[in-house]
Amino acid sequence: MEGTAHRIGRGDPDGIGIAGSGNHRPGLGLSRGGACGEGGVAKTPTKGQNPIDRLMERASAALVATRYFEAARLAGEALRRAHAASDFERMARIILPLQEARRLKRELAVDSGGRFVLSRLSQIPETPAPGCYLFQPPLIGADARSFREAADSQKTPVLVITREPLARDGKWPVVAVGTVSVRTKVDPPWPLERVEANVTKDNGGGPGAGPPDAAWFEAAAEVLGDAAIARLKPEDPAAWRVDDLMEFLDAHPDHEKLHQRLAENCRKALTEDLPEGRRHRPTVDDPYCF
Repeated sequence: MEGTAHRIGRGDPDGIGIAGSGNHRPGLGLSRGGACGEGGVAKTPTKGQNPIDRLMERASAALVATRYFEAARLAGEALRRAHAASDFERMARIILPLQEARRLKRELAVDSGGRFVLSRLSQIPETPAPGCYLFQPPLIGADARSFREAADSQKTPVLVITREPLARDGKWPVVAVGTVSVRTKVDPPWPLERVEANVTKDNGGGPGAGPPDAAWFEAAAEVLGDAAIARLKPEDPAAWRVDDLMEFLDAHPDHEKLHQRLAENCRKALTEDLPEGRRHRPTVDDPYCF
């Protein structure tokens, strides 16, 4: 699979801000005078160039070379640094290549055909195969996050969904965790019988049920990200919504619309005065329990 060339705009030498240009396309961060030339080949960093821009030159080169894990790691670090500096312009331009690298990683996981259900710590492989993984009780969201991060470090594409015990309404709660937790409910992939004695509160679909299909994993990931977006408060300053979206993406990086909403709110934050202090959502949900 080939990568897509992204031309990342070059910052000002002092790192104070990036001047706009007639070629700049807002929200995409692609300009003809950017860090990568027309052929997508990264140029040698300019002395004194902003460190975030240098990271994005490396991320762009990695994306062109189809090194998706490296591209996502570098772009993610650049995004965190820009957020810490309240540099909303750089954030808006970083998000597209980050979203693209993560999308390509996710597609590799789904297209691999691997599908797995894990219920015990002893089942978690030290060297995972590519594919879609369902974590279920007694495993929890924090276990799934650790697994996803370990797979990333090994450059293994995985899509991970964590489900909790069957709810009374017959749905599975699904969760993603980070500094905050995101929860919602989805339909199980098969008809289930409620079994109170089981930690999952169901029979797991019965003998021969097998893992869910790839479409279920993708749908569950989509619903989970949509639930995070629904938690945004439109009355909040855009900078606060940026804070929230950064936390949601940290918990659930496999959702394209979360990236898109983050870019939109970064651009909106550029038009507003920065609120005094930064407000972070309190962690209401405990990622270490059901």
